[in-house]
Amino acid sequence: MTTKTYITALLLAITVAAAAQTSSTARVERNLTIYNDVLRQLDINYADTLNYDELVATSIHQMLRKIDPYTVYIPEDKTQDLRLMTTGKYGGIGAMIMLRQDTIPDNLKRYMPKSAEKRYVAVSEPYEGMPAQKNDVRAGDIIIEVDGKNVLGKTTPDVSALLRGVPHSVVTLKLLRTNEDKPLTVAFEREEIKLPPVEFYTVIDSGKQKTGYIIFSEFTEGSAEQFRQAVDDMVAKQHITSLVIDLRNNGGGIIDEAVKIMSLFVDKGTEIVSTKGKNKNANRTYKTTTQPRYPDMQLAVLVNSNSASAAEIVAGSMQDLDRALLIGTRTYGKGLVQSIRPIAYNGHLKVTTSKYYIPSGRCIQAIDYSKRRQDGSVERVPDSLTHEFRTAKGRTVRDGGGIEPDILLDDSAKVDITYSLYVKNCFFDYATLYRNTHPSIAPADSFVLSDEDVEDFIIFLKERNFTYQTETSKYFAEMLDMAHHEDIDSLTMAELDKLAERLTPSYEQAIRAHKDEVKSMLAAEIAQRYYFGRGAVIQNMKKDKMLKRAVEELNNL
Repeated sequence: MTTKTYITALLLAITVAAAAQTSSTARVERNLTIYNDVLRQLDINYADTLNYDELVATSIHQMLRKIDPYTVYIPEDKTQDLRLMTTGKYGGIGAMIMLRQDTIPDNLKRYMPKSAEKRYVAVSEPYEGMPAQKNDVRAGDIIIEVDGKNVLGKTTPDVSALLRGVPHSVVTLKLLRTNEDKPLTVAFEREEIKLPPVEFYTVIDSGKQKTGYIIFSEFTEGSAEQFRQAVDDMVAKQHITSLVIDLRNNGGGIIDEAVKIMSLFVDKGTEIVSTKGKNKNANRTYKTTTQPRYPDMQLAVLVNSNSASAAEIVAGSMQDLDRALLIGTRTYGKGLVQSIRPIAYNGHLKVTTSKYYIPSGRCIQAIDYSKRRQDGSVERVPDSLTHEFRTAKGRTVRDGGGIEPDILLDDSAKVDITYSLYVKNCFFDYATLYRNTHPSIAPADSFVLSDEDVEDFIIFLKERNFTYQTETSKYFAEMLDMAHHEDIDSLTMAELDKLAERLTPSYEQAIRAHKDEVKSMLAAEIAQRYYFGRGAVIQNMKKDKMLKRAVEELNNL
C-alpha cells in the first residue's frame, strides 16, 4: 500500500467514525429534548402535584432494566450501598435480617398494629464479634421497634435503612424473643461493619498430606491480602502442601483483587484477564505483577451456579492455565465488567463498559441481554453457538456458558422433606427455640443430635401444624380434582382415590426415612446459634461431597 493510499484510507476511517459519533450524539440530544418536553408539559398541565424526583428516578430505573441487571443508577441517598459494593463496609449493627410473613407468633400479636401488613422482620444471623452479637441480639429475635419507631409490618429494606447509620451513633432496639411475652430493649453503638471476605479457613489432615481449605466470599478492597494472610497462616503453622479454594456462592467484585490472588500461584507477567468494550478506555490487559508466593501449591477450586464475575475470572484462569482442578457445577456466566461513573447531584451510574476474556481467549458471558424476546425476557447462549478454545496444555474448553468444571459434581439437595422443612423455616425456628432453652452445647466440631432430638423436632412440627406435600402428590391432587369433574367410571375413580391416599405423604415417616440428612441440617442450624457462621461451616463440612472429592483428588496428584 502506497503512502497516499494509506493516508486516504485512514482519513476515510476517521470520517466514518466521526459521522457515527455525530449521529449517536444527535440521537441522544433528540431523545433528551423529547423527555424534557414531556416533563415540562406534565409540570404545566397535570391536574395534581407530582413528585418529580420519584418520577425521574423511576424512568431511569426502567430504562436501565432494558439494558442489563448490572447497569444501575445509584442516587445520592444510596451512596452507602455503593460503598458496601466496593469495600464491603457499612455503618450498622452487623447482622442479617429477613422478612417473615407465614404465621404471626401468638406472643407477637398484641404488638402488631391493626393497620399493619401481617408480616415482620427478624434477625436471621448476627455476625460474630460485631455489635449485635456482642449485645446478645440473637437469630430469631423479632424486631418490634428501631429507635422508638414501630417496624412491624415493614419490609426488610425499610428496617435495614433504620438499622444502618453513622458509626458510633446509638441504636435502640425493642426485640421479642421466642416463647417470651415481654420484649427486651437493648441499646448500643453502631460500628463500621467490614464483612470478612475470608469467611472461614482450616486445615484438613487426610493422613497423606495436610490440605488447606478456605471459603472466599467476595472480591472487595483488600480481600486478596486477607486471602494471602490466611494461606500464609496455614503454611506457617501446619505446613499445608495443597489448598482447596471454595468460590461457591461468590458473586465476584473487583477484578484487581482476582488478579492479586492469581499472583500468589502463577508466574509474574502471566495474563489473567483482558477487557474489551466500545470505548477504547475500557480496553485493558491484567497481568500478574509479582513473583508467585506458592508456585508449587497443589490447588482445587470449588464452584457452583452462583459463582460469578471475579470468582469466574479466578476459576476460569486457573482452568485455562491448567493451574488448578475445578470441581462442582457450571458457573453463572457473567462476563461483563462494570465501572462506576459520577453523575449530577452526587449520584453514580454503575455501567457495563466491557466484556472480559480469560487466558484462552474465551468470554464466558452466558446471557445476551441485547437480544430479548417480545416479553422482554432473555435466553442463555445456546450450546450450538459456543466455540472451542484451548487451555495451556491443549485441553478443550468452551465460551458463552459460564465455566464447566473439570469434575462435574452436584451438591444440591433433592426436593424432599428436608427441602420443605428448610423453605418453611422449620429448621430455623426449632434452632431458635433450642438456643433459648439450652444455655450451651458441645464444641461445633463434636456437636451431634440424638434420635431423641429428632423425635422432639417432630413434636415441635406437630405443635405448629406443619403440613407436607410432595410435588408428586400435589400434581396428582390436581389431576384427581380434574378427574372428578370428568366422565370417568366409578370403579376407576375408586382406584384413583386409593392411589391418592397412598401418595399422601406422612412427614413423620419422611423425616425418619431421611433422619441422617435432617440431623445434619438441623445440627448446622443449631451450631450457628452458638458458634455463628463458623459453627455452621464446621457442621456442613461433615457432609460436603465437593470438599471431600477435592481432598481425594489432591491426595492422588
